[in-house]
This record gives sequence, structure tokens and C-alpha cells, in this order.
Amino acid sequence: MALVPYTETAEMGLQRFHKPLATFSFANHTIQIRQDWKQLGVAAVVWDAAVVLATYLEMGTVELRGCSAVELGAGTGLVGIVAALLGGGI
Repeated sequence: MALVPYTETAEMGLQRFHKPLATFSFANHTIQIRQDWKQLGVAAVVWDAAVVLATYLEMGTVELRGCSAVELGAGTGLVGIVAALLGGGI
């Protein structure tokens, strides 16, 4: 069951999942992620939970330098990208 309707005429607030490009600012970088809802569905959009977790990591509560991480079931991978930027992995 998908939480987001598979139509482009989705209600306000859900339409952003159908935009082809999502742009974020984390770790002094601009991150642009292509989204392809029509071809890949729920795996190809940036979910709010990823943005919240990336924001939490950016707050510095968790030390990421020198750490390794594997992001499984990550959708577009925003959290992994931000973790790598904050940990010096990129």
C-alpha cells in the first residue's frame, strides 16, 4: 500500500513527490536529487523522514567523522549523502 497517491493531481502537499527534481541545503552544500515517481514509485522520491533525519545529523548530535554507514532501503539516499558530507567521506 502506498502512502502517496499515484496521480499527478494529488492533493496539495503531496504534489512535491511528483516533481522531477528535489533541492536541499545540507552541510554547506546544495544537493539536487532527481525523482522519478512514474517509473520507480515510492523508491524514487525524497520522503519527509529523510529530510528530518538529515537535519538531525546536521545538528551535530551524532559524531560522524571516521565512521562508516550503510543506508539500506534508502529510497534516493539523501541521508547517506548528508552523512558522508558531514563525516568527510565526500
